[in-house]
Amino acid sequence: MTKIPRIISVDDHVVEPPDLWTSRLPSKYADRCPRVERDSAVFNFEGGVFSYEKGVKNGSPCDWWLYDDLIYPFPKLSAAVGFENLDVEPVTFDEIRPGSWKQTDRLADMDANHVDVSICFPNVLPRFCGQTFLEREDKDLALLCVKAYNDWMIDEWCEGEGKGRLIPLTLIPLWDPVAAAEEVHRCANKGSFAVAFSENPYHLGLPSVHDENHFWDPFFTACQETETVICMHIGSSSKMPSTSPDAPFSVSSTITFANAMGSMCDYILSGIFVRFPKLRIAYAEGQVGWMPYVVERMDKIWEERGDASFGIDLPNPPSSYIPNHIWGCIFDDEIGLKNRDIIGMNQICFEVDFPHADSTFPNTLKVATKICEEAGLSEDEIYRLMRGNAIDCFGLERFGITV
Repeated sequence: MTKIPRIISVDDHVVEPPDLWTSRLPSKYADRCPRVERDSAVFNFEGGVFSYEKGVKNGSPCDWWLYDDLIYPFPKLSAAVGFENLDVEPVTFDEIRPGSWKQTDRLADMDANHVDVSICFPNVLPRFCGQTFLEREDKDLALLCVKAYNDWMIDEWCEGEGKGRLIPLTLIPLWDPVAAAEEVHRCANKGSFAVAFSENPYHLGLPSVHDENHFWDPFFTACQETETVICMHIGSSSKMPSTSPDAPFSVSSTITFANAMGSMCDYILSGIFVRFPKLRIAYAEGQVGWMPYVVERMDKIWEERGDASFGIDLPNPPSSYIPNHIWGCIFDDEIGLKNRDIIGMNQICFEVDFPHADSTFPNTLKVATKICEEAGLSEDEIYRLMRGNAIDCFGLERFGITV
């Protein structure tokens, strides 16, 4: 029988506790900083758009996040584990699984699910890379919010019983690459070496990674200097792929990998890895089954038009920039594993996505066993997928994790 080692999940999520910001920011911001207010909510879905109404008589109980001009409901899909029906109905903290946001319960859920170590992205209020803070007008307060989140992540969520099992993943002020670099260094000094970033900042109203003025260079430099991994989650551009406004969610859910695919092309073909030879990026929930053809296509364009006339100016084939630079993250991608020799077995990590709708909890061991057997992985390859690659990518020896 296939033996699966205790898993290191490189993509989980933590629901931000209600007092994360109110307990850390100066009292003068008490009525403006992110905070939770329980009220009724009514959910509407028209023209392919979700909307919620607050304070409606006979509505469902909902914990609303309030932050300056933002009024945001807590949707069930943000902590779907434990619910029979997966939908976007509003919920409260009382209804979600405690392991979604309480450390002791999370560690118990990890133990029950054959998971040893977890890296957690933000979830409800910040969104996947802190877009909420980018969108607020008061950037002084926004920066305080980013730092408060990072301090909570490092000093509380990943300390105590969670030390060495919950690995910190922090945020940056997306609107200022110099301040972002400073925050990367500050967090690295506190023991965090992974940072959430957008798969495509252009869709957030920011310069792309192709920017001729190298807008993001201070941030990339800081990540390289501190050996901090840039983690990009599907949807961190606040834009999901679809075919038409009236297409069902199943279409978008099927082609979510397109975001990671475009981002990988951006990073390789922009020459970022030439200028930053030690930079590392990981695509959470991006899967890898699409990589072989895309890599082949980039290499063919490089061979045919490598004189920069086609917008590709690299000294080496594009495929050569994947090893030690790009890690794909999967939760059930047998096709990708069957093509592991093309992708590079050392560049694939495993994820559980707890507590989201795609999470394999509580059946992760069963799922992991199935995909490893179907792909015909060797004992060493199973170890690489479930533990070894994550240790290498994220430098987990810094947390005492060596095997």
